[in-house]
Amino acid sequence: MSNLPAVVFESVSRHFGDVKAVDSVSMTVHDGEFFSMLGPSGSGKTTCLRLIAGFERPSAGKILLYGKDVSQLPPYERDVNTVFQDYALFPHMTVGENVAYGLMIKNVSKPVREKRAEEMLDMVQLGGMSVRKPSQLSGGQRQRVALARALINQPKVLLLDEPLGALDLKLRQQMQVELKAIQQRVGITFIFVTHDQEEALTMSDRLAVFNQGKIEQVGSPAEVYEHPSTPFVAGFVGTSNLVKGAMAEKITGSEDTFSIRPEKIHLSPPNALQSADEYAVDGRVRDVIYLGLFTRYLVEMDGGGDLVVVEQNLKTTSMEVLAAKNQPVRLLWKKEHVRRIGG
Repeated sequence: MSNLPAVVFESVSRHFGDVKAVDSVSMTVHDGEFFSMLGPSGSGKTTCLRLIAGFERPSAGKILLYGKDVSQLPPYERDVNTVFQDYALFPHMTVGENVAYGLMIKNVSKPVREKRAEEMLDMVQLGGMSVRKPSQLSGGQRQRVALARALINQPKVLLLDEPLGALDLKLRQQMQVELKAIQQRVGITFIFVTHDQEEALTMSDRLAVFNQGKIEQVGSPAEVYEHPSTPFVAGFVGTSNLVKGAMAEKITGSEDTFSIRPEKIHLSPPNALQSADEYAVDGRVRDVIYLGLFTRYLVEMDGGGDLVVVEQNLKTTSMEVLAAKNQPVRLLWKKEHVRRIGG
Protein backbone atom coordinates (compact mmCIF):
# COMPACT_ATOMS: atom_id res chain seq x y z
CA MET A 1 0.00 0.00 0.00
CA SER A 2 1.23 3.49 -0.87
CA ASN A 3 1.15 6.40 1.58
CA LEU A 4 0.21 8.62 -1.35
CA PRO A 5 -3.43 8.82 -2.48
CA ALA A 6 -4.11 7.09 -5.80
CA VAL A 7 -5.95 10.01 -7.41
CA VAL A 8 -6.44 13.62 -6.31
CA PHE A 9 -8.63 16.20 -8.07
CA GLU A 10 -7.75 19.78 -7.17
CA SER A 11 -10.61 22.08 -8.25
CA VAL A 12 -10.91 20.27 -11.60
CA SER A 13 -13.30 21.60 -14.24
CA ARG A 14 -14.10 20.41 -17.75
CA HIS A 15 -16.17 22.71 -19.92
CA PHE A 16 -17.59 21.99 -23.37
CA GLY A 17 -18.47 25.47 -24.61
CA ASP A 18 -21.02 26.80 -22.13
CA VAL A 19 -21.66 23.35 -20.62
CA LYS A 20 -19.88 22.73 -17.30
CA ALA A 21 -19.64 18.94 -17.43
CA VAL A 22 -17.34 18.98 -14.39
CA ASP A 23 -17.49 22.08 -12.22
CA SER A 24 -14.58 22.66 -9.80
CA VAL A 25 -14.50 19.12 -8.39
CA SER A 26 -12.08 18.25 -5.59
CA MET A 27 -11.79 14.66 -4.36
CA THR A 28 -9.27 12.14 -3.10
CA VAL A 29 -9.23 8.42 -3.93
CA HIS A 30 -7.10 6.38 -1.51
CA ASP A 31 -4.61 3.75 -2.59
CA GLY A 32 -6.13 0.28 -2.83
CA GLU A 33 -9.76 1.27 -2.32
CA PHE A 34 -12.85 0.52 -4.37
CA PHE A 35 -14.17 4.00 -5.07
CA SER A 36 -17.42 4.59 -6.95
CA MET A 37 -18.63 7.70 -8.74
CA LEU A 38 -22.41 7.57 -8.63
CA GLY A 39 -24.90 9.84 -10.31
CA PRO A 40 -27.55 10.21 -13.02
CA SER A 41 -26.74 10.66 -16.70
CA GLY A 42 -25.05 13.99 -17.34
CA SER A 43 -23.90 14.45 -13.74
CA GLY A 44 -20.18 14.52 -14.63
CA LYS A 45 -19.05 11.13 -13.34
CA THR A 46 -18.00 9.66 -16.71
CA THR A 47 -16.21 12.88 -17.67
CA CYS A 48 -14.23 12.60 -14.41
CA LEU A 49 -13.28 9.04 -15.34
CA ARG A 50 -12.15 10.19 -18.79
CA LEU A 51 -10.11 12.96 -17.17
CA ILE A 52 -8.30 10.37 -15.02
CA ALA A 53 -7.72 8.16 -18.08
CA GLY A 54 -6.38 11.08 -20.13
CA PHE A 55 -9.13 10.90 -22.78
CA GLU A 56 -10.10 14.45 -21.72
CA ARG A 57 -7.94 17.34 -20.47
CA PRO A 58 -9.15 19.59 -17.65
CA SER A 59 -10.23 23.14 -18.49
CA ALA A 60 -8.96 24.13 -15.04
CA GLY A 61 -7.43 22.49 -11.98
CA LYS A 62 -4.96 19.62 -11.46
CA ILE A 63 -5.16 15.82 -11.47
CA LEU A 64 -2.55 13.95 -9.44
CA LEU A 65 -1.82 10.24 -9.86
CA TYR A 66 0.18 9.00 -6.88
CA GLY A 67 1.50 12.51 -6.33
CA LYS A 68 2.40 13.17 -9.98
CA ASP A 69 0.58 15.86 -11.94
CA VAL A 70 -0.82 14.03 -14.99
CA SER A 71 -3.28 16.74 -16.05
CA GLN A 72 -1.70 17.22 -19.48
CA LEU A 73 -0.21 13.76 -20.04
CA PRO A 74 -1.59 11.51 -22.82
CA PRO A 75 -3.31 8.24 -21.80
CA TYR A 76 -0.33 6.01 -22.62
CA GLU A 77 1.84 7.89 -20.12
CA ARG A 78 -0.54 7.23 -17.23
CA ASP A 79 -0.39 4.00 -15.23
CA VAL A 80 -4.13 3.32 -15.59
CA ASN A 81 -6.33 0.99 -17.63
CA THR A 82 -10.02 1.23 -18.49
CA VAL A 83 -12.77 -1.40 -18.74
CA PHE A 84 -15.75 -0.30 -20.83
CA GLN A 85 -19.38 -1.41 -20.85
CA ASP A 86 -19.13 -2.80 -24.40
CA TYR A 87 -16.05 -4.94 -23.55
CA ALA A 88 -14.14 -3.72 -26.68
CA LEU A 89 -12.69 -7.21 -27.34
CA PHE A 90 -11.06 -8.06 -30.67
CA PRO A 91 -13.46 -10.56 -32.32
CA HIS A 92 -10.78 -12.16 -34.56
CA MET A 93 -8.50 -12.95 -31.61
CA THR A 94 -8.86 -15.79 -29.14
CA VAL A 95 -9.65 -15.06 -25.50
CA GLY A 96 -6.01 -15.69 -24.57
CA GLU A 97 -4.76 -13.36 -27.31
CA ASN A 98 -7.18 -10.64 -26.18
CA VAL A 99 -5.96 -10.88 -22.60
CA ALA A 100 -2.29 -10.92 -23.64
CA TYR A 101 -2.64 -8.03 -26.11
CA GLY A 102 -1.18 -5.41 -23.77
CA LEU A 103 1.91 -7.55 -23.18
CA MET A 104 2.31 -8.16 -26.93
CA ILE A 105 2.38 -4.38 -27.51
CA LYS A 106 5.19 -4.22 -24.94
CA ASN A 107 7.13 -6.92 -26.86
CA VAL A 108 6.92 -9.44 -24.02
CA SER A 109 7.90 -12.91 -25.26
CA LYS A 110 5.09 -15.24 -26.34
CA PRO A 111 5.69 -17.94 -23.65
CA VAL A 112 5.67 -15.31 -20.88
CA ARG A 113 2.55 -13.54 -22.09
CA GLU A 114 0.68 -16.85 -22.61
CA LYS A 115 1.56 -17.88 -19.07
CA ARG A 116 0.47 -14.50 -17.65
CA ALA A 117 -2.76 -14.58 -19.70
CA GLU A 118 -3.63 -18.02 -18.32
CA GLU A 119 -2.97 -16.79 -14.78
CA MET A 120 -5.27 -13.82 -15.31
CA LEU A 121 -7.98 -16.05 -16.79
CA ASP A 122 -7.73 -18.33 -13.76
CA MET A 123 -8.15 -15.32 -11.50
CA VAL A 124 -11.41 -14.32 -13.23
CA GLN A 125 -12.61 -17.96 -13.23
CA LEU A 126 -12.14 -18.53 -16.95
CA GLY A 127 -9.25 -20.99 -16.80
CA GLY A 128 -9.06 -23.28 -19.84
CA MET A 129 -10.99 -20.91 -22.12
CA SER A 130 -8.00 -19.19 -23.73
CA VAL A 131 -8.53 -20.80 -27.17
CA ARG A 132 -12.15 -19.72 -27.49
CA LYS A 133 -13.30 -16.68 -29.43
CA PRO A 134 -15.24 -13.87 -27.70
CA SER A 135 -18.33 -14.79 -29.74
CA GLN A 136 -18.40 -18.17 -27.98
CA LEU A 137 -18.72 -16.57 -24.54
CA SER A 138 -21.66 -15.21 -22.58
CA GLY A 139 -21.90 -11.51 -21.70
CA GLY A 140 -20.62 -12.14 -18.18
CA GLN A 141 -17.68 -14.17 -19.48
CA ARG A 142 -16.77 -11.45 -22.01
CA GLN A 143 -16.80 -8.90 -19.20
CA ARG A 144 -14.38 -11.08 -17.23
CA VAL A 145 -12.08 -11.30 -20.27
CA ALA A 146 -12.10 -7.49 -20.55
CA LEU A 147 -11.23 -7.30 -16.86
CA ALA A 148 -8.37 -9.80 -17.21
CA ARG A 149 -7.00 -7.88 -20.21
CA ALA A 150 -7.06 -4.63 -18.26
CA LEU A 151 -5.35 -6.16 -15.21
CA ILE A 152 -2.57 -8.06 -17.01
CA ASN A 153 -0.46 -4.89 -17.31
CA GLN A 154 -0.76 -4.40 -13.54
CA PRO A 155 -1.95 -0.79 -13.67
CA LYS A 156 -1.88 1.25 -10.48
CA VAL A 157 -5.49 2.30 -11.06
CA LEU A 158 -8.25 0.42 -12.89
CA LEU A 159 -11.07 2.56 -14.28
CA LEU A 160 -14.44 0.88 -14.86
CA ASP A 161 -17.04 2.72 -16.95
CA GLU A 162 -20.42 1.13 -16.14
CA PRO A 163 -18.94 -2.31 -16.95
CA LEU A 164 -21.99 -4.28 -15.78
CA GLY A 165 -24.60 -2.17 -17.56
CA ALA A 166 -25.17 -4.61 -20.43
CA LEU A 167 -25.76 -7.64 -18.18
CA ASP A 168 -29.13 -8.94 -17.00
CA LEU A 169 -30.09 -8.34 -13.35
CA LYS A 170 -29.13 -11.71 -11.87
CA LEU A 171 -25.76 -11.82 -13.65
CA ARG A 172 -25.11 -8.18 -12.75
CA GLN A 173 -25.66 -8.95 -9.05
CA GLN A 174 -23.35 -11.96 -9.28
CA MET A 175 -20.66 -9.92 -11.03
CA GLN A 176 -20.89 -7.20 -8.35
CA VAL A 177 -19.75 -9.73 -5.75
CA GLU A 178 -17.07 -11.19 -8.05
CA LEU A 179 -15.69 -7.79 -9.03
CA LYS A 180 -15.28 -6.76 -5.40
CA ALA A 181 -13.57 -10.10 -4.63
CA ILE A 182 -11.16 -9.65 -7.58
CA GLN A 183 -10.33 -6.12 -6.44
CA GLN A 184 -9.49 -7.38 -2.97
CA ARG A 185 -7.29 -10.15 -4.42
CA VAL A 186 -5.26 -7.90 -6.72
CA GLY A 187 -5.17 -5.06 -4.21
CA ILE A 188 -5.13 -2.20 -6.70
CA THR A 189 -7.31 0.90 -6.78
CA PHE A 190 -10.61 0.48 -8.63
CA ILE A 191 -12.57 3.57 -9.68
CA PHE A 192 -16.06 2.56 -10.76
CA VAL A 193 -18.63 4.70 -12.58
CA THR A 194 -22.30 3.79 -12.25
CA HIS A 195 -25.79 5.29 -12.17
CA ASP A 196 -27.02 2.24 -10.22
CA GLN A 197 -27.06 3.02 -6.49
CA GLU A 198 -27.34 -0.68 -5.56
CA GLU A 199 -24.05 -1.37 -7.38
CA ALA A 200 -22.34 1.51 -5.61
CA LEU A 201 -23.63 0.46 -2.18
CA THR A 202 -22.74 -3.20 -2.76
CA MET A 203 -19.12 -2.81 -3.86
CA SER A 204 -17.69 0.50 -2.70
CA ASP A 205 -15.38 1.27 0.17
CA ARG A 206 -16.39 4.89 -0.44
CA LEU A 207 -18.50 6.64 -3.05
CA ALA A 208 -18.96 10.15 -4.42
CA VAL A 209 -22.48 11.22 -5.39
CA PHE A 210 -22.45 13.50 -8.45
CA ASN A 211 -25.10 15.97 -9.54
CA GLN A 212 -24.86 18.61 -12.30
CA GLY A 213 -21.07 18.49 -12.51
CA LYS A 214 -20.46 18.71 -8.77
CA ILE A 215 -20.00 16.27 -5.90
CA GLU A 216 -22.85 16.43 -3.39
CA GLN A 217 -21.41 13.98 -0.85
CA VAL A 218 -18.48 11.58 -0.36
CA GLY A 219 -18.49 8.80 2.22
CA SER A 220 -18.87 5.11 2.93
CA PRO A 221 -22.05 3.43 1.65
CA ALA A 222 -23.50 3.42 5.19
CA GLU A 223 -22.66 7.11 5.73
CA VAL A 224 -24.19 8.21 2.44
CA TYR A 225 -27.31 6.05 2.87
CA GLU A 226 -27.95 6.65 6.56
CA HIS A 227 -26.77 10.29 6.71
CA PRO A 228 -27.53 11.98 3.37
CA SER A 229 -26.25 15.55 3.45
CA THR A 230 -28.54 17.02 0.77
CA PRO A 231 -32.08 16.40 -0.51
CA PHE A 232 -30.61 15.14 -3.81
CA VAL A 233 -28.50 12.47 -2.08
CA ALA A 234 -31.44 11.39 0.08
CA GLY A 235 -33.60 10.91 -3.01
CA PHE A 236 -31.01 9.41 -5.35
CA VAL A 237 -29.26 6.92 -3.06
CA GLY A 238 -32.08 4.53 -2.25
CA THR A 239 -35.61 5.75 -1.64
CA SER A 240 -36.18 8.43 0.94
CA ASN A 241 -39.18 10.36 2.17
CA LEU A 242 -38.56 14.10 2.38
CA VAL A 243 -40.92 16.04 4.64
CA LYS A 244 -40.80 19.83 4.98
CA GLY A 245 -42.73 22.91 5.98
CA ALA A 246 -46.02 22.64 7.85
CA MET A 247 -46.10 18.84 7.69
CA ALA A 248 -42.58 18.59 9.14
CA GLU A 249 -43.60 20.97 11.95
CA LYS A 250 -46.76 18.95 12.67
CA ILE A 251 -44.69 15.75 13.05
CA THR A 252 -41.47 16.96 14.68
CA GLY A 253 -42.24 20.45 15.96
CA SER A 254 -39.82 22.03 13.48
CA GLU A 255 -40.25 23.24 9.90
CA ASP A 256 -36.76 21.96 9.03
CA THR A 257 -36.77 19.47 6.15
CA PHE A 258 -36.10 15.92 7.27
CA SER A 259 -35.73 12.55 5.57
CA ILE A 260 -36.93 9.16 6.77
CA ARG A 261 -36.15 5.92 4.94
CA PRO A 262 -39.20 3.77 4.00
CA GLU A 263 -37.87 0.68 5.81
CA LYS A 264 -37.60 2.62 9.11
CA ILE A 265 -41.35 3.33 9.22
CA HIS A 266 -43.76 0.88 10.88
CA LEU A 267 -47.27 0.47 9.52
CA SER A 268 -49.54 0.24 12.57
CA PRO A 269 -53.27 0.20 13.39
CA PRO A 270 -54.92 3.66 13.70
CA ASN A 271 -55.07 3.46 17.50
CA ALA A 272 -51.46 2.27 18.00
CA LEU A 273 -49.72 3.86 20.98
CA GLN A 274 -46.82 6.19 20.35
CA SER A 275 -43.80 5.89 22.63
CA ALA A 276 -41.74 8.87 23.79
CA ASP A 277 -38.90 8.03 21.39
CA GLU A 278 -41.15 7.86 18.31
CA TYR A 279 -42.76 10.22 15.84
CA ALA A 280 -46.26 9.41 14.58
CA VAL A 281 -48.53 10.47 11.76
CA ASP A 282 -51.97 9.20 10.77
CA GLY A 283 -53.02 8.51 7.23
CA ARG A 284 -54.63 6.20 4.69
CA VAL A 285 -53.04 3.54 2.49
CA ARG A 286 -53.44 4.91 -1.03
CA ASP A 287 -51.62 2.13 -2.90
CA VAL A 288 -50.02 -1.26 -2.26
CA ILE A 289 -47.31 -2.80 -4.42
CA TYR A 290 -46.54 -6.43 -3.61
CA LEU A 291 -42.97 -7.31 -4.67
CA GLY A 292 -42.57 -10.81 -3.23
CA LEU A 293 -39.69 -10.21 -0.84
CA PHE A 294 -41.28 -7.02 0.46
CA THR A 295 -44.31 -4.78 -0.01
CA ARG A 296 -44.26 -1.06 -0.77
CA TYR A 297 -47.11 1.02 0.67
CA LEU A 298 -47.96 4.56 -0.42
CA VAL A 299 -49.62 6.29 2.51
CA GLU A 300 -51.45 9.61 2.19
CA MET A 301 -50.89 11.57 5.40
CA ASP A 302 -53.71 13.42 7.14
CA GLY A 303 -52.81 17.01 6.39
CA GLY A 304 -51.34 16.32 2.96
CA GLY A 305 -48.41 14.60 1.29
CA ASP A 306 -47.42 10.97 0.91
CA LEU A 307 -44.96 8.68 2.64
CA VAL A 308 -43.53 5.48 1.15
CA VAL A 309 -43.33 2.57 3.60
CA VAL A 310 -41.52 -0.70 2.90
CA GLU A 311 -42.13 -3.85 4.93
CA GLN A 312 -40.60 -7.28 4.50
CA ASN A 313 -43.12 -10.06 3.85
CA LEU A 314 -42.16 -12.32 6.74
CA LYS A 315 -45.59 -13.86 7.31
CA THR A 316 -48.03 -12.06 5.06
CA THR A 317 -49.37 -13.22 1.70
CA SER A 318 -50.08 -11.05 -1.31
CA MET A 319 -53.83 -11.17 -0.58
CA GLU A 320 -53.26 -9.98 2.99
CA VAL A 321 -51.10 -7.03 2.04
CA LEU A 322 -53.40 -5.96 -0.79
CA ALA A 323 -56.30 -5.86 1.69
CA ALA A 324 -54.57 -2.89 3.37
CA LYS A 325 -55.47 -0.60 0.48
CA ASN A 326 -57.69 2.34 1.49
CA GLN A 327 -57.40 1.41 5.19
CA PRO A 328 -56.58 4.01 7.87
CA VAL A 329 -53.17 3.52 9.51
CA ARG A 330 -50.78 5.13 11.95
CA LEU A 331 -47.16 5.41 10.89
CA LEU A 332 -44.54 5.21 13.64
CA TRP A 333 -40.76 5.59 13.48
CA LYS A 334 -37.92 6.13 15.92
CA LYS A 335 -36.81 9.74 16.32
CA GLU A 336 -33.20 8.60 15.95
CA HIS A 337 -33.90 7.58 12.32
CA VAL A 338 -34.86 11.11 11.25
CA ARG A 339 -32.16 13.00 9.32
CA ARG A 340 -32.28 16.78 9.22
CA ILE A 341 -31.32 17.99 5.75
CA GLY A 342 -30.20 21.38 4.53
CA GLY A 343 -31.29 22.81 1.22
